[in-house]
Amino acid sequence: MSHKMGKKRKNRDDNDETEFDPAPKHLQTAHIKNQEKRLIVILENAQLESVKVGSSFELLNCDDHAGILKKNSREPGSSRPDITHQCLLMLMDSPLNRAGLLQVYIHTEKNVLIEVNPQTRIPRTFKRFAGLMVQLLHKYSVRASDGPMKLLKIIKNPITDHLPVGCKKLGMSFSAKKVTHPRELVPADEPIAIVVGAMAHGQVKADYTEETFSISNYPLSAAITCSKLCSGFEEVWGVI
Repeated sequence: MSHKMGKKRKNRDDNDETEFDPAPKHLQTAHIKNQEKRLIVILENAQLESVKVGSSFELLNCDDHAGILKKNSREPGSSRPDITHQCLLMLMDSPLNRAGLLQVYIHTEKNVLIEVNPQTRIPRTFKRFAGLMVQLLHKYSVRASDGPMKLLKIIKNPITDHLPVGCKKLGMSFSAKKVTHPRELVPADEPIAIVVGAMAHGQVKADYTEETFSISNYPLSAAITCSKLCSGFEEVWGVI
């Protein structure tokens, strides 16, 4: 694995080999443990499910497993792990995450809760991502290959046990009555949790959110929602 945070790679072909970004020495991450400001994104209703194909397991998806879905009377749109992949690429690659101001959790349709280490570098291709998710679902954690650091791990529900006490919890939905610029959601100096639906259709029903907002007059994909949120928070918190 190669190290990349804050440095340009000597060899661009190494892109897919990097599993994690070592934190720069100047980066303060103490706020992760306390009440300091950060954006916590919860990818809700993520469709991450392993399925046995022959003698091995694969990540169930509508492109490779149309027959299995049909056999089980399931809609193709109900199996879109690519949405979670796109969201994670947007989130983990963001300057907000590099600055140590982002925390990401994934809550799947099957009620599996996953914590993503901020230093995790998401595989660029869906095939590699799928392999990583199957490993996670079966082994409950994924470690960096050159050390003990856990990049992804399954943790105990509910998500609210892992959020800062008293932290504001908002939902994102195109059907929300109020359209708000992402900048207006940014608190001055405290953590905030925002729920983004990681599925193709339907509305997220997270019973722990206090309010629901829309951040555009147009329906947005989950990945674009994540990107717009990160940009808004970067702008207000001075992350370039």
